[in-house]
Amino acid sequence: MSYNSFSSNHRFGGGRPQGRRFQGGIRRRQTFDPSLLVQKAMPLPEIEFVPNHTFADFNLTARLLQNIERRGYLHPTQIQDAAIPELLASRDMIGIANTGTGKTAAFLIPLINKVSLDPDQRVLIVAPTRELAVQIEQEFRVFSEGMQLFSTLCIGGVNINPQIRGLQRHPQFVIGTPGRLRDLEDQRRLNFVHFNNIVLDEVDQMLDMGFVNEIKYIASQLLTPRQSLFFSATLPERVKSVMHAFLTDPVTITVKSNNTAANIEQDVIKTNGRQKIDILDEMLRQDGFDKVLVFSQTKRATEKLAQMLDQRGVAVVAVHGNKTQGQRQRALDLFKRNHVQVLIATDVASRGLDIDDVTHVINFDLPETYEDYVHRIGRTGRANKKGIALTFVD
Repeated sequence: MSYNSFSSNHRFGGGRPQGRRFQGGIRRRQTFDPSLLVQKAMPLPEIEFVPNHTFADFNLTARLLQNIERRGYLHPTQIQDAAIPELLASRDMIGIANTGTGKTAAFLIPLINKVSLDPDQRVLIVAPTRELAVQIEQEFRVFSEGMQLFSTLCIGGVNINPQIRGLQRHPQFVIGTPGRLRDLEDQRRLNFVHFNNIVLDEVDQMLDMGFVNEIKYIASQLLTPRQSLFFSATLPERVKSVMHAFLTDPVTITVKSNNTAANIEQDVIKTNGRQKIDILDEMLRQDGFDKVLVFSQTKRATEKLAQMLDQRGVAVVAVHGNKTQGQRQRALDLFKRNHVQVLIATDVASRGLDIDDVTHVINFDLPETYEDYVHRIGRTGRANKKGIALTFVD
């Protein structure tokens, strides 16, 4: 298929296809050249990764190994294969890997094993967005099932009282966003000095969101010695000085394989003066556009685009910062369970979210940086599956 055919004056007739049915501010100046951003990817040879270890080689507890198998993990991914032995040896770590390569399990598995063997260990995991924190906590529950390990999820946008009650039970794992964690600490419901392990996930996004002071404060309050882990898909220079202040003799593991990029076919959709909404609607009528994540630039534009598609008969939901946490989570669940065809989102959905079988990522509005682009398109082409990333350009 030539995707640029959608930018012509050709009109696709008829109603919505009958095949698949679905159940019901101030902006930063762009710092890159969009024409270079979305050049169609050159075919790259796919190199099959052969792990050096099996999960059994890591000497994990028997129940944890059972939970890993139940989760469907047959062999370690590249980041897991490299990171887990170092983390089991209590090394500090900077982990850099393409999105969708299993970073969450790479730090959860060794930390769960560590805490199960030592009741004095407590773990604080900090994530930039509520959605990512929820996802990490869900993964924790799968891997820790039956191990008498407990977690409390501390995020904004929901009632704080259940989180306070959860913290009173002294869970071994606390997973949250920086703002809510500081709120709980200010209310003396959470004491960072009780934690001797910290994970900062997607630390570059936390800095972009203005959480640098919260990160510095939290890390300064933790016990020493401690084990500190930093995981991200990118590691810009502005992050390095912040991270190294909290690490002791860290090991850096970089897994930037070609496979993830090679799994994503990238192309542009030239509008040639046509309305983008008309082109998008035509695309969504075509076979193969089964599970589509569309990125818009602002909260207002995201909501408006979702309303316009809904009026055209598209099964669509929206996620942005003006939604309550409950609304955001319900929308994500509908999309994950294939009850809607399209999720419209701001960049709140571009980091860390693991949604199976996204067929297309469409940049309805251009991202502001190349890093944003990389994170957006990484929502497709996951777990060695093929994906398509398309970007509208005038």
